[in-house]
Amino acid sequence: MSYEVKINDRIASIELLGREGSLFQIAIDNKVYELDVVEVEKGVYSIVLDNRSFNVELVEGKNSKSYTVNTLYETFSVDIIDAEAKYLMSRKKDEGQDSNVISSPMPGKVVKVLVSEGQQVKAGETVIVVSAMKMESEYKVKQDRVIKRVLVKEGDTVNSDQPMVIIE
Repeated sequence: MSYEVKINDRIASIELLGREGSLFQIAIDNKVYELDVVEVEKGVYSIVLDNRSFNVELVEGKNSKSYTVNTLYETFSVDIIDAEAKYLMSRKKDEGQDSNVISSPMPGKVVKVLVSEGQQVKAGETVIVVSAMKMESEYKVKQDRVIKRVLVKEGDTVNSDQPMVIIE
């Protein structure tokens, strides 16, 4: 099981490699850790790492993917970033200027490519439609632009953050 987790302003890749009782083997940004984790009371955990003990309190935030993590000396804001969260973050950052690359924030299938290379497009015009998580998302340009390259075709499967269209 693998997750991306936003800790304050840093995004870390966390993967559960194995579990046997209270013993966990995890990888954080590909570095492996062996942990002994015990829930001592609801939301409070004792974690032993390299013979050092840490007490951690998890307080659920505004939703089930958002937490405040309290340790003895520090407090962290933590958000679990799954496919739905990636999609919502990409929709929120759609304000402002275009980047030169149109990509999907999560894996999906190209439903329609509405442009061709060299074509001029107007602000707000849909360039490509991708189906992901049983929803179709339209990707539009925010300014008048020219299509430089189309890297996918209808029916293609795309990975998250894979470039689909390059614009000038």
